[in-house]
Amino acid sequence: MLLHEELTYKILGACFEVYQDKGCGFLEAVYQECLAIEFDKCGIPFVAQPELHLSYKGHPLNKVYVADFICYDKVLIEIKTVKSLTMEHRAQVINYLKGSGLELGLLINFGHFPLIEHERIIANSGRFVKEDADAYIVESSVHPE
Repeated sequence: MLLHEELTYKILGACFEVYQDKGCGFLEAVYQECLAIEFDKCGIPFVAQPELHLSYKGHPLNKVYVADFICYDKVLIEIKTVKSLTMEHRAQVINYLKGSGLELGLLINFGHFPLIEHERIIANSGRFVKEDADAYIVESSVHPE
């Protein structure tokens, strides 16, 4: 069973609905606004553009990360509008997971054609893994702070 499978199924359903209506080619901000409307319509609780506070060796930093969404207080959503996802995009989600303390991130690419591209990224026991239906593939390791 996948982590938060039922929740992510609902979130991805909302993403698919937005992509079906808008297709690819719009700016990230357009998809973010559409997703907020669709999340409301689907009854998915969310916070748009939450600030993720960072620290260094126990000292709070002034710099904050801003994710696109956190849904159900459990799933971080990062939106992209690029031809294809890269390791830099995955690293961004990994850093957002570290900053938020959440375990699961969904990386959603509305710029991919002809279908939406999405990845589940899991923070687990100090390692980050890319999760798909059949396997766990280590993408990056992190060292405990």
